[in-house]
Amino acid sequence: MNTWIAGARPRTLPAAVVPVAVGTAVAVGDGVIAWRAVAALVVALAIQVGTNYANDYQDGVRGTDDVRVGPVRLVASGLASAAAVRTAALAAFGVAAVAGLALAVAVGWELIPVGLVAFAAGWLYTGGPKPYGYLGLGEIFVFVFFGLVATVGSTFVQTGEITAVAVCAAVPVGLLATALLVVNNLRDIPTDTEAGKRTMAVRLGDRTTRIVYVTMLVDVFLLVVVLAVTARMPALLGLVGIVAAVPPIRAIRRGAVGPALIPVLGATGRTQLVTGLLLALGLAFGG
Repeated sequence: MNTWIAGARPRTLPAAVVPVAVGTAVAVGDGVIAWRAVAALVVALAIQVGTNYANDYQDGVRGTDDVRVGPVRLVASGLASAAAVRTAALAAFGVAAVAGLALAVAVGWELIPVGLVAFAAGWLYTGGPKPYGYLGLGEIFVFVFFGLVATVGSTFVQTGEITAVAVCAAVPVGLLATALLVVNNLRDIPTDTEAGKRTMAVRLGDRTTRIVYVTMLVDVFLLVVVLAVTARMPALLGLVGIVAAVPPIRAIRRGAVGPALIPVLGATGRTQLVTGLLLALGLAFGG
């Protein structure tokens, strides 16, 4: 069981929790239906886990995970068969589909095509004949689906509307999620280059990728201030997340590489969770 939990990459799960929390908080003033919030969280978590298992399976069978610096991969390390990991990915997507269908019945069938696109994006990140994760487009996927879609969607399932506040809140949420992938790919530049994976980090190089990471986190807190001033002042509570952001920013600026970037990934996840949940709390108070 511990092996499968590790394969689900729990350090990445804040990317699923935060947008649902923030999007739901935006809807507080209009009334929140608890089961819809829970269903939205199940969808987000299941898509994240499904994408992680799919990535493990597809990179494993391609052989691109044979040499790794980061956390364990089930297929590449021989801890689980490729077929078992593929089944786990499909099962996770199936859980997301069931929860998403319940929301579609309650809210509107327009949620179904959005969900199908999200499933396809999760599978094709490293799957299919031309995985877009190998082309330097992974960050776009994360920003769109774990920022804009998940946050705005979580508001939509409560209110039936796409609101300006939800869209504005989705941008820092998306940057926090994307920062996780940026530091992950920064760590893997040497092995990804060898495997022929042209991630954004490989394309930009070590130095520029570090600048991108720091800029993203700085922009998160600038956008929190903008959101507070233009919409809901209690959103400033999210600025407390700066405390969590300082250690990973320092490590990146000091040139941490290889295994030294693994704790930076965890610290980035904590920054995302602390900042996102406090931002959600502030937005709920201001709703």
